[in-house]
Amino acid sequence: MSQVDGDRRSGSTTESDVAGPAIPGLFADPGLVVLDGRYWVYPTTDGTAGWGATAFRAFSSSDLVSWTDHGEIFSVLRDTAWATGHAWAPAMVQRGGRYYFYFTADQCIGVAVGETPTGPFVDLGAPLVSAGQYGGTAIDPSVFIDDDGQAYLYWGNGVGHAVALHEDMVGFDPGGVRSWSPTAFREALWVHRHAGTYYLSWSENDTREADYRVRYATGQGPLGPWLDRGVLLQKDADRRILGTGHHSIAQVPGTDE
Repeated sequence: MSQVDGDRRSGSTTESDVAGPAIPGLFADPGLVVLDGRYWVYPTTDGTAGWGATAFRAFSSSDLVSWTDHGEIFSVLRDTAWATGHAWAPAMVQRGGRYYFYFTADQCIGVAVGETPTGPFVDLGAPLVSAGQYGGTAIDPSVFIDDDGQAYLYWGNGVGHAVALHEDMVGFDPGGVRSWSPTAFREALWVHRHAGTYYLSWSENDTREADYRVRYATGQGPLGPWLDRGVLLQKDADRRILGTGHHSIAQVPGTDE
C-alpha cells in the first residue's frame, strides 16, 4: 500500500524513500485516492489560528513524486449554508461517474457532489452527521466501498462510528450506525480490504504530539468485529519523522500493492 502521512504540527508529508516533503506547505490529514488512474490527495490546509481553515485544496500525481496543485476546490463559507470553519480531513470517492467529497466542518460531517475531481461541488444542504448526534466528536470521515458495491462511512474522535451508506452515497439509516472505541482510539478511521481480510486503521495519541501514530486491526467484515494488531506506523526521531498519524491507504493501480 502507498501511504501518505501528515503531521498537523509541521505540515510535513513523508514517504519512506523520499527525502523531504512530497507536497511542501502546511498540509495535514491527507486523503489519498486513485481516480481515473491518477493519484489525488485531499488534505487539511493548516496554518490558521485555532485550526480555523475554511477551504480545501487538491493535488494530483501520476507517480506519487511530482504533484500538481489544483488550488481551492471547495469553501465551506462559499459552498455551504451551514458551516463557518474548522474545515478538516476530507475524503473523496468516485462512483457512477460522480465524485463525492466528504469533509469535516464545525465538528459536523458534510458531503458534496461534483462531476470532476475538482468540482464544482454541490453541498447536501445540511450536515450528513451533525455535531452531538452520536458519541464523541464528528470529524474525520472516510468511505470504503466493498467488493459487493456496498459503501460504508466511518468517522469519529473519541468514539468511532460506521454505517452503510444508501445507494445515493449521501444518506444512511441512523438505526444502522455501529459505534465502538478501538484500542487507544483518537480519530481517523480507515478501512481497506486485501486477500479477503478487512483492515481497520486509526490514529492514537494527540495530533500535536510526536507520538501521534497509526494503529490497526483485522476483521472478517467491514463492520468488524476487529482484532487489534498493534502499531502500524510511528515516529522515527533519528530521521526527524514525527507525528505520523492521520494516514490514508490506496491500492497502486494494476498491482496487489
